[in-house]
Amino acid sequence: MTYDKAAVRTILDQALADGRTSLSAPEAKLVADAYGIPTPGEGLATTAEGAAGLAAEIGFPVVLKIVSPDILHKTDAGGVVVGVDSEDAARDAFDKILANARAYRADAEITGVQVQKMLVTGGDVQEVIVGAVTDPTFGKVVAFGLGGVLVEVLKDVTFRLAPLTAGEARAMVDGIGAHEMLEGVRGAQPVDKEAVGELIKRLSQVHLEELRGFRSLPLRTS
Repeated sequence: MTYDKAAVRTILDQALADGRTSLSAPEAKLVADAYGIPTPGEGLATTAEGAAGLAAEIGFPVVLKIVSPDILHKTDAGGVVVGVDSEDAARDAFDKILANARAYRADAEITGVQVQKMLVTGGDVQEVIVGAVTDPTFGKVVAFGLGGVLVEVLKDVTFRLAPLTAGEARAMVDGIGAHEMLEGVRGAQPVDKEAVGELIKRLSQVHLEELRGFRSLPLRTS
């Protein structure tokens, strides 16, 4: 697959020129698009009506999240509302998020509110995390583990040096202690391990080639 490296470089150079070491969620989606990493349907709203229209266009339920270069930990600021299931609820969520953000940090620059398709709607969906860091000793490293609070509580994560081959990326999926959770437990649908491995491989390419100088690229994939 051919990656659109020029488009990514433009996004990153602009962010660095702005003095930022983190990308916004909409910017991260553009990076993901350039590397063929699938993401949920989404858009950026700057008004409550705009949020309602986007939510209806994307399809309910949706998640709304604050987009601000000054607010990286969105939940800490009350900047996330999940399970939004109607246009009226989207308007209310937009107003609530802006009010919370301003109460959290009055001088924060607010770009808007991200409206995103909500993918996890039932207990049979297994969330995973795919991340990347630059280690002072080993260099560019890619991580994989169970997502949500499980990665913080269990700390069941596996690491590999970037870039990864398809085989190395796929091996990471079976490399965590709780890998059987991905095979479907008590009637849950198994995870598409090949697709997860491909995502890990592509993220390793992004990390190796592009993300110099950045510490945050918020991304939720489908």
